[in-house]
Amino acid sequence: MPTLLLKHADVLVTMDDARRQIIDGGLFARDGVIAQVGPTVELPETADEVIDARGRIVIPGLVNTHHHLYQTLTRAVPAAQDANLFNWLKTLYPIWAGLTPEAVYVSAKIGLAEMMLSGCTTSSDHLYMFPNGSRIDDEIQAAVELGIRFHAARGSMSLGESDGGLPPDSCVEDEDFILRDCRRAIETFHQAERFGMIRIVVAPCSPFSVTPGLMRASAELARSYGVNLHTHLAETLDEESFCLEQFGRRPAEYAEDLGWVGDDVWHAHAVHINTQEIGLFAHTGTGVCHCPSSNMRLASGIAPVKQYLAAGVNVGLGVDGSASNDSGHLLNEARNALLLQRVLGDPAALNAEQALWIATRGGARNLGRDDVGYLAEGMAADFAAYRLDSIDFAGGLHDPMAALVFCGPVKADVVVIAGKQRVRDGFIVGLDLPPLIERHNAIARSLVSDR
Repeated sequence: MPTLLLKHADVLVTMDDARRQIIDGGLFARDGVIAQVGPTVELPETADEVIDARGRIVIPGLVNTHHHLYQTLTRAVPAAQDANLFNWLKTLYPIWAGLTPEAVYVSAKIGLAEMMLSGCTTSSDHLYMFPNGSRIDDEIQAAVELGIRFHAARGSMSLGESDGGLPPDSCVEDEDFILRDCRRAIETFHQAERFGMIRIVVAPCSPFSVTPGLMRASAELARSYGVNLHTHLAETLDEESFCLEQFGRRPAEYAEDLGWVGDDVWHAHAVHINTQEIGLFAHTGTGVCHCPSSNMRLASGIAPVKQYLAAGVNVGLGVDGSASNDSGHLLNEARNALLLQRVLGDPAALNAEQALWIATRGGARNLGRDDVGYLAEGMAADFAAYRLDSIDFAGGLHDPMAALVFCGPVKADVVVIAGKQRVRDGFIVGLDLPPLIERHNAIARSLVSDR
């Protein structure tokens, strides 16, 4: 079995239950699983692969729990730069209707590469449009080629404009087909075993784009296979009004009626949530994915993260789609999460360790994983290292972990996933990125100019 030794990290941040930070730390892994964590002097001296992490801070691999990778093709589209969510969607739906299997594959590879370079080792993606023969398989192929842990959320839209929904009729699918394809994806790709690299999530898009029947049937299907559930919820006041008018319920109440609460469910955004609903999420173990940059970009509001954490609600982080962010850097989301909670007036509303915690431990729990999110014996050898001698951290080494959050987003120098080095010296191993970017830009130009 291949072995890996990481040694001499200036600081190794474990994010374990004791919140240990180990000076001159390291870890030893065997066959992609950590066998030992501690000071370098206590570790084996040799391994098949040795990484000297002097001058670096090492953290558990970041866990992204909400993304729309195809949206890397529509960053900063002029007509959607200054719109709220509903108008933004109405502007972009016709553009996204031009997606092809190649567009989904290339955009996924670009988006996941960007995530990996930020230190992300596990990412979910919510793909809910499948025009022109596109399938969830196309982005799974990209993830497998890059070697990142990937939770493919097979999304869906079935409620078109003619039936009172938001998306154009051309962008929705037949509900029976949606359920069949979700079943196919689970049976083809889902790796339920510990340390599985690919997992499938059942993920109707939102209350304003699918019917109550599909929401219920999706939950039943997911639970029959033991896979997790994900959707957008309570992102904007417009959505709240829609749910009250269409269903006579606030979004969280509606989700509860449909069986969309529990420890196998996590909701993206959950911005407009009241105290009673926070209690519902806490009591049922329902998770929340906070997407601070997207919420600011679309003027959606500020999620009550401080209140969530105080009530015991699990919170993870997500970059959200690159057409509403317009970036894919999870450390930047941790920083913005910290700042956004403080802008309300409490300078201690969220601290650096909490921000990093939700970017690692919180994300792992949202995804239902007990094998990633922290560094300890028996956990996956998934971690990221960042150079501390860069100008970004100059004068900030009094507390390296806090500096990683406070001092702005930097790229990872080393990323290891399942014990294999996937980023070395700031470059993705085995990926010729410039031609991929060139092809991605060509597809983006064609997609936008044709609409």
